[in-house]
Amino acid sequence: MQRTTSEPLLSDKTMERSGNGLRGALLVVSVLVMLIVCVLFLMMTGPAPPSDVAMGYGVSRKFLSNLNVSKTYAVIFDAGSSGSRVHVYCFDENLDLLPIGNELELFVQTKPGLSAYANDPQAAANSLVPLLDKAEGVVPQALRPKTPVKVGATAGLRLLDGDAADKILEAVRDVLQNSTFQFQSDWVTVLDGSQEGSYLWLTINYLLRNLGKKYSNTVGVVDLGGGSVQMAYAISETDAANAPEGEESYVKQMNVMGTKYFLYVHSYLNYGLLAARAEILNSTEDSANPCILAGYDGSYTYGGNEYKASASASGSNLQECRSVAIKALNVNDTCNYTKCTFGGVWNGGGGDGQKNLLVASFFYDKAAEAGFINSSNPVAIVRPADFESAAKQACQTKFDEAESAYPSTEESDLPYICMDLVYQHTLLVVGFGLDPLQEITLVKQVEYQNALVEAAWPLGNALAAVSSL
Repeated sequence: MQRTTSEPLLSDKTMERSGNGLRGALLVVSVLVMLIVCVLFLMMTGPAPPSDVAMGYGVSRKFLSNLNVSKTYAVIFDAGSSGSRVHVYCFDENLDLLPIGNELELFVQTKPGLSAYANDPQAAANSLVPLLDKAEGVVPQALRPKTPVKVGATAGLRLLDGDAADKILEAVRDVLQNSTFQFQSDWVTVLDGSQEGSYLWLTINYLLRNLGKKYSNTVGVVDLGGGSVQMAYAISETDAANAPEGEESYVKQMNVMGTKYFLYVHSYLNYGLLAARAEILNSTEDSANPCILAGYDGSYTYGGNEYKASASASGSNLQECRSVAIKALNVNDTCNYTKCTFGGVWNGGGGDGQKNLLVASFFYDKAAEAGFINSSNPVAIVRPADFESAAKQACQTKFDEAESAYPSTEESDLPYICMDLVYQHTLLVVGFGLDPLQEITLVKQVEYQNALVEAAWPLGNALAAVSSL
């Protein structure tokens, strides 16, 4: 059949329309692909969109955070009795710690502490400058103006006479005011004992990922510093309601990660290890002291005061030293409550929140020096009785033998190795009423995300500084 002249034209037009349709479809697909690429590029390089926009793309906020992690830093100075330390932490949007170099925190320390400069406030403030320089070196310059720097002084400054502590703190404020960090005058302060204890409780339970769980799944903490010792643990709401009322509040309510906690916390001022030495030496006045190693005759300085430190002719004696330590703890002070520790202080009632007890600071250090834990392990399970066994050996040691017997102990601490161990055992068993065979965990650092973090109150302070929790 012969084709008309119009047929080829109709076929060509049809083909042309088909071609145009294909090109149009390809154009639409190309535009869509370009849009998707642009969206992904913006998601990976720009700020994370609000959650409603993210949900519109079917992408979770957590996924966006992983693509562009927002970092927040905090710089916390721990101005303790025996020395000053700086801790620098970096958090992501979920309050998880992020690495700083190869570690999860910067931790640098120096000795002596601020209280050693009681008569020279400017020298006290200047002692923090090298630590401040270290902190500035690890925080990105662009983030420093948004990074809080805080100083928490502890028992050492609480014990200074007159206005010495105030002058030191003011000098420290002047130094930090000129730093590149975010700073407020009231961020330099003397922590009260309840703050120190509650911050440490936060630190330990954060690192163990207990926060947000019921109170019975948390751990209690005891922190033996130089000037004071703190105990903190979570108690039931019933026990909190029955807590004694008075000038001092024993219970602190905290809302942490969606969970309400009632925290028993108390700080025993003047019962830290260094303060206890002064009290034990003072109790024997000018006579020889049964806690001093045989052959030592010298003096001990604490809080600006000097105490005679001389051994008896027969040397140190465990039982006699224990008697002096019990007296120093004031265990017979009047107690107006059903359950007390020492010095007439309510003990919180005990309970599930205290069953697992982590013990930090000087407890760990002295156990390592005495050799009944391995200092290369940041965590060790011991019993209070282990301190007594170590004390028996220490109290039989003569001063001229102490350096070889306790090579990791600083020379200035050697005369008091018997005293320190006896006091620690007495504090745990007589003071806090622990069973001598109860297992407790000595801790220096806690493993978190395959790294080690110092078991110290500044992390709890940093958490409070960067988030309402």
